[in-house]
Amino acid sequence: MKCPGQDMKYWKDNAIFDVACPKCGTSVEFYKDDTSRKCGSCGHRFVNPKMDFGCASYCQYAEQCLGALPEDFTGGRDNLLKDKVAVEMKRHFQSDFKSIRQATATARHAENIAKAEGGGNLAIILCAAYLYGTGQTNARSILKKVGAGDEMIEETCNLIAHQQKERENGSLPDNILRDALALRTLQEKIKENLITAEMVRQAAEEFRTDSARNIAASLIEEGSRSLA
Repeated sequence: MKCPGQDMKYWKDNAIFDVACPKCGTSVEFYKDDTSRKCGSCGHRFVNPKMDFGCASYCQYAEQCLGALPEDFTGGRDNLLKDKVAVEMKRHFQSDFKSIRQATATARHAENIAKAEGGGNLAIILCAAYLYGTGQTNARSILKKVGAGDEMIEETCNLIAHQQKERENGSLPDNILRDALALRTLQEKIKENLITAEMVRQAAEEFRTDSARNIAASLIEEGSRSLA
């Protein structure tokens, strides 16, 4: 059965409308079910600003229903998937609140580092951060459950696997996740009042991104004040 929202017999007078091209300002005609249109004047293709992509964010049949999704939308879909991964991670650990807390802290640090460094697929990095402690088999199963594509599953699982190996010159996503895990450990030690001068020295040497070093310095300073 066709989705009522996409069936023309249910359309009203405002189902066909004009939108100014964001590049050159030329008027471009849109039908309400067009995911995107190309400007006849400058050739720029842009997303239908009035289309509701809500269901397409999570539906595995979105492309068959709506046609090829515009590139502008794929990031939003991946971001929704990482939120669903966070929920499934909590379901996996159930009452293991320590593991849930660790996964959440790792993801928070990973997000802060990734945004500061300005590189890597944030959705994949965060999925790997949330699922790191679940194990490879469970991580793959959870990603399939939330509807992640094969490419995203492989990239996420590979990112998790890389953390098990000593890689001096890892990719930026590798370094971001590695630093996020190290920050989580450092933060735990600070809360346990186990911070020492040696830990400070080791932390400075082990972090691979400048933003992680800055976050670590803040955590260490905060811990030092609480011990004073």
